[in-house]
Amino acid sequence: MTLKIHVDHEAGAPYEQVRAQISEQARSGALPVGHKLPTVRGLAEQLGLAANTVAKAYRALEADGVIETRGRNGTFIAAAGDAAERRAAAAAQVFAREARRLGLGQGAALDAVRDALRAAYE
Repeated sequence: MTLKIHVDHEAGAPYEQVRAQISEQARSGALPVGHKLPTVRGLAEQLGLAANTVAKAYRALEADGVIETRGRNGTFIAAAGDAAERRAAAAAQVFAREARRLGLGQGAALDAVRDALRAAYE
């Protein structure tokens, strides 16, 4: 199992590309739980990025529960699927309560979700 990241400098913020690719590889199982990631500096050198760029991606991944830092032992893939699903479910519940409070029917609420998902994933 190896970390495979490609940064396209024409395709948006490099830290977001790093974050998204590590997240996807963790969720797909390409990077299993417990897999040790390179150090911030090591990955930055491999990708030709500034260390702060990789550090920003790692901070976002840690906040999302995708990775965990174990002090001097390094940074590892966490059991993120459950954490991500719990956060998504909580966000969905907040949305559902707000949509109902606004008087939207289920169809209109679902349409709003579909539009938001389409915008986020395209």
